[in-house]
Amino acid sequence: MRVIAGTARGLRLDCPAGVARPMMDRVRGAVFSSLGEAVPGARALDLFAGSGAIGIEALSRGAASCDFVDRNRKASEVIRSNLARAKLTGSVRMQDVAAYIGRAAPATFDLVFADPPFALETGDPAHPHSLLAGSDLARCVAPGGFFVVELPHEPPRPAPSWELLRNRRYGQAWVAMYRRTSDA
Repeated sequence: MRVIAGTARGLRLDCPAGVARPMMDRVRGAVFSSLGEAVPGARALDLFAGSGAIGIEALSRGAASCDFVDRNRKASEVIRSNLARAKLTGSVRMQDVAAYIGRAAPATFDLVFADPPFALETGDPAHPHSLLAGSDLARCVAPGGFFVVELPHEPPRPAPSWELLRNRRYGQAWVAMYRRTSDA
């Protein structure tokens, strides 16, 4: 796994063994190609961050900031190490995703990435279905901001505050891109 473009291009990233299942390079490349000019200057959030690859890619491509959230201690350590090796800075939070989202300030982020464990139960408050249906995620994403999620099944239809822009299958994973449409 490596950083695809930007200031840290080509850097190989470590992955916490047995903790994370990182988004494949080609999928990450397609996501960032779709986001295009939305990345430079953006405030980003990497949920279920694992290795931090998605957020580090955003920072490498010019995002202004990125918060990394993962409740696993080993993942948090690997993210900090990967950030240091990439010569990038970000805020690493060892915290439950739903709790973090529930406490985030309104309109804090322009880009939110989620790559949850495929074994995460649908009823879990941190599951993307729950995040999209609830008001906390919509409240912390700026209007016009994006939520990009990778799932083992077809992504959910959007709630009223979201517009589904893209939904594509890559091997056994689905990647969906939603845009925040209205005030929550």
